[in-house]
Amino acid sequence: MRCSKLIKPLPQHTTLRDHPRVWLFDLDNTLHDASHAIFQQIDQSMTRAVMQALSIDFDAATKLRQKYWERYGATMIGMQRHHGIDASEFLHMSHDFDAAAYVKPEPHLAALLTATPGIKYVFTNAPYRYARTVLQTLKIEQCFAGICAIDQMMLQGNYYPKPSLKLMQQMIHQLQCKPEQVTLVEDTLKNLKSAKQIGMRCAHIFHRGTPFSTKYDGRPSYVDVKVHSIQALLRHPFSRQPY
Repeated sequence: MRCSKLIKPLPQHTTLRDHPRVWLFDLDNTLHDASHAIFQQIDQSMTRAVMQALSIDFDAATKLRQKYWERYGATMIGMQRHHGIDASEFLHMSHDFDAAAYVKPEPHLAALLTATPGIKYVFTNAPYRYARTVLQTLKIEQCFAGICAIDQMMLQGNYYPKPSLKLMQQMIHQLQCKPEQVTLVEDTLKNLKSAKQIGMRCAHIFHRGTPFSTKYDGRPSYVDVKVHSIQALLRHPFSRQPY
C-alpha cells in the first residue's frame, strides 16, 4: 500500500497490494445517501456544538455553522481560527450521535467495489471515527485501504480540508503516483474542480441534496464522468479502465 501521512490505514489492509489506479472516494452523498437522514443529525449535532462552545442561541449558531462550512469546507476550521476552539474536541462534540442508526443501506455496494480495479481510499471532510462507523454500517470497510479524514488534513500545523489545492497536491506527492492515475469521486463540484486543476480524473455523483450544490444537472468540462449513484459509477465502463 502506498504510504501517506494524510491517510490513516485501516487495520485489515495494512498489507494490501499496490495497484496503478488509485481511487479517492468522498463519503457523504457519494458512498451513501446522507441526505436521507444523516445530514439532519449532523446539522443538529453541529449546531448544538457551536451553541455550547460559544454560548450563543440556536439561530446564531445555525448561521455561523453554515457560514464556516461554506467558507472553509468545515465548520471546525472557522471555530478554530476565529474562536480558538480545540479542533479535536469540536469534532467529537459535533458528531456525538449514533451515526449507524441513520445510515441508509446501499445495495450490492461491497461487491461492486470489490470488482472495481484499483486501490481505494476514503477522502472526506468528516471525522475519522464517523467515517469508519459509516463504512462499517454499510459493510464496505474491507474494500478500502485507508481513510483521509479531516483529522488527518494537516499541513505545517494547519488544517486544509477539501477543496484545498495544497491538500490535493500533497496527497498526490505522498501517494507517489501521477495525478492521472488518481480518480476523485465526489458529489461536490468545487472539490472536483480543484482535483482537475492538478490533473486528477474526476467522477461526479450528482445528488440534489448536497448542501450548497448547484441544481444544474449537466456535466462541467472538468468532470470526466457524471452519474446519479455510486452503483451507476461502479458499473460504468469508466470504472473498468486501467487508469
